[in-house]
Amino acid sequence: MGKITSMRALIDPRDVELLRIVQENCRLTAREISDRTDMPITTVFAKIKRMERLGIIKGYHAILDSTRLDMGTTAFIFGSFAYRGGRGKILSQRQVAKQIAAFPEVQEVHIISGDWDILMKVKAKDVESVGRFVVDRLRLVKGIEKTYTCLVFGSEKETTAIAL
Repeated sequence: MGKITSMRALIDPRDVELLRIVQENCRLTAREISDRTDMPITTVFAKIKRMERLGIIKGYHAILDSTRLDMGTTAFIFGSFAYRGGRGKILSQRQVAKQIAAFPEVQEVHIISGDWDILMKVKAKDVESVGRFVVDRLRLVKGIEKTYTCLVFGSEKETTAIAL
C-alpha cells in the first residue's frame, strides 16, 4: 500500500488526465493528446516520458480478439501449492509462479489468499487444449499439488484499464 501511495503522490491531476487518455487509446500522438487537454505538446511528451521512467506506464499493447485468432476458450485455474519438493527441499511459491507465467497460453498468474494459492488465466483453442495444458504441463510443475479449472462461458468485460 505504501508504494502505491508514494507513487500516487508523484502525479498531479494533469498526469491522471493523460493516463486516462493513454489507457483509452495509446495510439494517439502527443499532438492529438495536446489538442484534447489544452496542454502544450512538449508538456504532454515530458509528462508521458516521466511516467514511463517512474514505471507508472509499463508498456503499450494491442488488445487482440482471441476468438478471431482461434484462441476463444478462457479458463481460470486455481492451483494448490506444495511447499516441499523431493527430498524435503523447500520450494519457492514465487519461483513456481514465474515458471507458470512462462507458459505461452497463460495470460495472468496471481499468488492469492484463501483455499487456493495461485490463480491463473489461460487462453486456448478449445476445452481439450485447456485440458492438455493442465494435465500435460501445469500438473508437471514441481510445487503444483492440485488444480481446479473454471471454464468461461461468456465475458461481459475484460480490460487492463485502471479506474483513476
